[in-house]
Amino acid sequence: MIDVKDLTENPEKYRTSQRARGADEALVDRIISADSRRRASLIEYETLRAEQNAFGKKVAAAKGEEKQALLAEVKDLAARVKKAQASADEAQVEMDELMRTVPNLIIEGVPAGGEDDYVVVKTVGVPRDFSVEGFEPRDHLEIGELIGAIDMERGAKVSGSRFYFLKGAGARLEIALLQMAMDQAVRAGFIPMITPTLVRPETMQGTGFDVSHDAEIYRLAEDDLYLVGTSEVALAGYHADEIMDLADGPVRYAGWSSCYRREAGSHGKDTRGIIRVHQFNKVEMFSYVPMEEAEAEHARLLAWEEEMLAKVELPYRVIDTAAGDLGMSAARKFDCEAWVPTQGRYRELTSTSNCTGFQARRLNVRERVFDAEGSPKGTRTVATLNGTLATTRWIVAILEHHQNADGSVTVPAALRPYLGGQEVLPVL
Repeated sequence: MIDVKDLTENPEKYRTSQRARGADEALVDRIISADSRRRASLIEYETLRAEQNAFGKKVAAAKGEEKQALLAEVKDLAARVKKAQASADEAQVEMDELMRTVPNLIIEGVPAGGEDDYVVVKTVGVPRDFSVEGFEPRDHLEIGELIGAIDMERGAKVSGSRFYFLKGAGARLEIALLQMAMDQAVRAGFIPMITPTLVRPETMQGTGFDVSHDAEIYRLAEDDLYLVGTSEVALAGYHADEIMDLADGPVRYAGWSSCYRREAGSHGKDTRGIIRVHQFNKVEMFSYVPMEEAEAEHARLLAWEEEMLAKVELPYRVIDTAAGDLGMSAARKFDCEAWVPTQGRYRELTSTSNCTGFQARRLNVRERVFDAEGSPKGTRTVATLNGTLATTRWIVAILEHHQNADGSVTVPAALRPYLGGQEVLPVL
């Protein structure tokens, strides 16, 4: 949720943000108008309540005909108070509904435009030239079947399309990858967490996902619970309605969870293999920081993602995602995309988002503020950030980039200790 006070005082920067996202600028003026009506309704209600309280004292002191006349006035005033309260409540509901529709204010410098308007921040490493090596690269599914790592056919038989089994080398590779990610996170000061994958609607909504209209989300209607697409959701809700102590620095969590996405609207896209699937596993970083430290923390999360990519020895690029391709909560997002040889292009492996105070405002997560003498002087909204450290999709790039001519796969050196020292995943 955006800061209404800031929006009403600085509407043009919110109009600019909406314009960059390709979103409705008029929403800003509708919020200002609704807020004005809400304030006017509250003032009217509070004025009438004060008048009502004053009448109560007059009635108590009056006698006879004077008291009867005052009682009639009190009855009329009570009806007016009730009407004013209803008006204030209606204005608040209207305001809440509008506030749920406006996305986060983007950070200055974020590229304007849609999905194809990203800016490449940097490119690291060089894709392998398989023609020089004298063989045509196989795609990740063919390799996965050769080494006994992926079974899409039985995944579809058991659960339907876009489901799969990771087995043998595939299962061990994913566990190794996620464990390496968690070890790195712990060394960086993150608290490891195994998170719930089912959450309440208020947690999902509070994180910035629209439970009413987001076709990506799986819902269990009988229980009114939602399957998460990332442990970010549970970790964002972990401190809901709490006042945090950030005096000693950021509070960081690393969530290990299964994730679920319906992949609505992706018919015909990435139907082969495990690039776009309904269920996958992931280690997600999540940080709570003071607002003024959010951009520095964002840079740190990106650096930790790049550290992981270096460990698995993949060529990649970092992009600054355009405003129109940001989610509701993100004020800025960087993606790390690894080169996939058989597709001849970069594909997203990680993303890290700075959500500033958007999620924390919705979930009522605050920190205590102190004056120069160290005395408490109230609370303020914190900033939240998230970043992927490893996920199932990484297997796609690892298998393709590190494949050998016979279909076997060379294990990146950093992963070998997590696979019992194994250097090659052989063809079976």
